[in-house]
Amino acid sequence: MPYKPLKLSAPNPVLSWADHDLEAAETKMAKNVASLPFVFKHVALMPDVHLGKGALVGSVIATKEAIIPAAVGVDIGCGMCAIKTPFVADQLEGKLKTIRQEIEAAIPVGFNQNKEVETPVSNWQGWKQFKDLHSKVQNLEGKALKQMGSLGGGNHFIELCLDADDQVWLMLHSGSRHIGNMLAQRHIDTAKELARLAEEKLPDRDLAYFVAGTPEFAAYWRDLQWAQNYARFNRDVMMARFKGIVERAIAGGKPTKPLLEVNCHHNYAEKEVHFGEEVYVTRKGAVRAKETDYGIIPGSMGAKSFIVKGKGHADSYCSCSHGAGRLMSRTRAKKQFDIDDLIRQTEGVECRKDRGVIDEIPGAYKPIETVMKQQSDLVEVVATLRQVVCVKG
Repeated sequence: MPYKPLKLSAPNPVLSWADHDLEAAETKMAKNVASLPFVFKHVALMPDVHLGKGALVGSVIATKEAIIPAAVGVDIGCGMCAIKTPFVADQLEGKLKTIRQEIEAAIPVGFNQNKEVETPVSNWQGWKQFKDLHSKVQNLEGKALKQMGSLGGGNHFIELCLDADDQVWLMLHSGSRHIGNMLAQRHIDTAKELARLAEEKLPDRDLAYFVAGTPEFAAYWRDLQWAQNYARFNRDVMMARFKGIVERAIAGGKPTKPLLEVNCHHNYAEKEVHFGEEVYVTRKGAVRAKETDYGIIPGSMGAKSFIVKGKGHADSYCSCSHGAGRLMSRTRAKKQFDIDDLIRQTEGVECRKDRGVIDEIPGAYKPIETVMKQQSDLVEVVATLRQVVCVKG
């Protein structure tokens, strides 16, 4: 079997799908989470696992009657969406640079936001609940409106890809933007303050939690679901623009019907049933992979990406990895690689090739093929993609 139990002296087991031993700091983080009294059954680590804050990125944590806001993280609802188009590679001939420029003009990246709010955004049903969110984000509704349909920074990206049959796919990676970050931080602060007042001895302050049935839990759960819905719709808005750009370039703007659509979170929490019990499942850098689920596992901007279908593996809480996983920190990547390395590693991809994206160089990530091999029991590959255009956040 590709997974193995880690040798940890913790009350709950930790099952790892990684092909390598964890480093000391990673082992400590896994042990800390497995030591919490409300963890259900075991903790599952995906093959792309690496250091996070409080909990490892690439961990699936099922809990009974409690939830850890820092384990969900600050980019609530971060995830991926992809569509398979009816177009083929030949139709892109000579159009890649124009498509990239139009994406960059139409979709704000980094800290930027839209200058105007388009109708689908203003009509989103979620705005009706904004007044119920945490009191300290009530001044951010205007910013949240303007950021809906924007990419963000870091490892967020938009890619035009081809599969093994030269079919054109559109793919992007983004989350809940500034509003999700602010909501997360407010609730993480509250959880830490509650732990301090209760003089609770936590293995890590970032594992401060809320107990089900309390007002604090209810407030976090409400804001969490709202931010997850915001993140999903944010991806839909960007994908609609992206699709329009490609349709204008290839089909004179004529709308087309996608052959397959996938939109999945990989930083989130939901209530689910596992091993016959209702639990809260936090996927911190992991994708749900039930037998009915399609998922997206991207490589770096010079490597393959995969559209997958879940196998519903019980011990992984029906989960799989969310990408290749970082091999090194952003700081180390900037020290180790230069622009020549970036140009060489992204050969054949229409993308930025400047110092601003060196921390996202393919060499800073684990080999995606290894990650995929380690989860052959979790997912089956539906399509293997290679990018021809990449726009980074």
